[in-house]
Amino acid sequence: MKKLITAVCMSAVFFYSCSNANIQQDAQAFLDSYTEEYLKLYATSSEAAWKLNIEIIPDDETNKNAAQKADEAMAAFTGSKENIEQAQHFLELREELTDIQAKQLEAILYAAANNPATVEELVKERIAAENEQTEKLYGFQYTLNGEKVSTNDLDETLKTEKNINKRLAAWEASKEVGPTLKDGLVNLRNLRNQTVNALGYNDYFSYQVSDYQMDTDEMMQTMERLMNELYPLYRELHTWMRYELAKKYNAEVPEYIPAHWLPNRWGQDWSSAVEVDGLDINGILSQKTPEWIVKEGEKLYTSIGFPSLPETFWSKSSLYPYPADSNVKKNNHASAWHMDLQNDVRSLMSVEANSEWWETANHELGHIYYYMTYTNPDVPPLLRGGANRAYHEAIGSMMGMAAMQKPYLVGRGLVDENVEVNEIQSLLKESMNAVVFMFFSCGTMSHFEKSLYVDNLPADQLNAKWWEYVKKYQGILPPSERGEEYCDAATKTHINNDAAQYYDYALSYVILFQLHNHIAKNILHQDPRATNYYGQTGIGDFLKEITYPGASKDWRKVLKESTGDELNATAMLEYFKPLESWLKEQNVGRICSLPEKL
Repeated sequence: MKKLITAVCMSAVFFYSCSNANIQQDAQAFLDSYTEEYLKLYATSSEAAWKLNIEIIPDDETNKNAAQKADEAMAAFTGSKENIEQAQHFLELREELTDIQAKQLEAILYAAANNPATVEELVKERIAAENEQTEKLYGFQYTLNGEKVSTNDLDETLKTEKNINKRLAAWEASKEVGPTLKDGLVNLRNLRNQTVNALGYNDYFSYQVSDYQMDTDEMMQTMERLMNELYPLYRELHTWMRYELAKKYNAEVPEYIPAHWLPNRWGQDWSSAVEVDGLDINGILSQKTPEWIVKEGEKLYTSIGFPSLPETFWSKSSLYPYPADSNVKKNNHASAWHMDLQNDVRSLMSVEANSEWWETANHELGHIYYYMTYTNPDVPPLLRGGANRAYHEAIGSMMGMAAMQKPYLVGRGLVDENVEVNEIQSLLKESMNAVVFMFFSCGTMSHFEKSLYVDNLPADQLNAKWWEYVKKYQGILPPSERGEEYCDAATKTHINNDAAQYYDYALSYVILFQLHNHIAKNILHQDPRATNYYGQTGIGDFLKEITYPGASKDWRKVLKESTGDELNATAMLEYFKPLESWLKEQNVGRICSLPEKL
């Protein structure tokens, strides 16, 4: 990162005493002043963004304009020359500061890099472009066979429909939004790259990666290492899936899996293609209400020692779907929000009474409880975040996974205790989520966004590059030729509005298995494949120790101290080891179409 000022104790800009105590006092005075204003702007920006996400009205730009105004105010403050210069000045005197002061100053500079005042008009243009892209994505009216449908409708079709032509129609309908987003995506790529250039980052991807104290090469090598560790298992899964789907659709076994054969729009999760005898809870959940599902999620957390959700969570969240034909739309991607970095926590979901939302609700509440735990006097507001971004997803995903294991479901009255559950079926279903997802996240998404931002991928190669990666890393092909008139990457929400950080999810899956493995073996003394977290306050104590410091503690140290291990996929591989042996037996005599090595 470029230094805007030289390291001097007395300069033309600053007049501070050089004693350690006074330097710390002066730094703290700056941090306190910055934080006070930051919290005001953050809350205003969050409220505007919230409204933009839950109230998208055709031809009404009121919310978009309000969000842009709030974002511009936040950008002007975080990217101001004065704040940049003061933060850099104090960091030049790092040895005189406390560690937590230095971390806050680094957070200030990280935020500034996305909004530097030196390119103020560029920042405003980027903010406007981001809000417009969000509005286009979530304001889009999907149609299927001339009928208005929601993304939930399309997802359900891909999970349950057996007619291959109807599946194709639903898959193609899910991609209709892509062409409307292509120009906006290219524009955003250029604006994001140019914005962070101003504070010395080569590109937006490298900027986002730096939050892990890594450079781009190190992150991509990490992605490759994790995939290589898991690749033998993925090859077996891919082979099994090709043959099983061909049987299901009465078709020839394909070399690569046609995208519309899979139960997910991006092929990132194949789990709904597998039914686990005794663990299909959709039937009993269909008799429950969406409200019941969220309340049951809260009970899991309170049972292990966390407090009840604040009343404002229930009154201010947007938890349930709008009607498919509603004129008002909302962001249909589940998310959790820390509105003011203090006590206002909310979730944006579209909960329906099924197993997918059962798991998702537990996941999203993991974020909410993470927010609530690091909102404490020992963690300054500027450091109220995960140990790294992946930790937030790891905690949520781990709790979602725990809520799907048989002993837990038995304890919650959703599965009969005497039901025989085939462990291999259960592992197969879980692997179709976790292991399959790793090759979408480490592979397709991370490599595409690296190409987009670092390599400045030309606009006339977006779809070709996307499908090149889908084939290489996931072993999937489009149903037919997809030319550059499409922009299938942009149908994935994160490509547009959570950009250049999808590796967060890949790392989170690795971390969650490491954490879950430790919990199962050292706290519960149970098989990691069959646990019941409910009522186990030792788990709550363990999680509080991890989540309480927020971002004030180095993420590698948190992982090492909590699990005794470095970042690796060993725990995930161990979890699925019985499955890998079974798959090899099933695949005897079958042709494995994926290469032996990535």
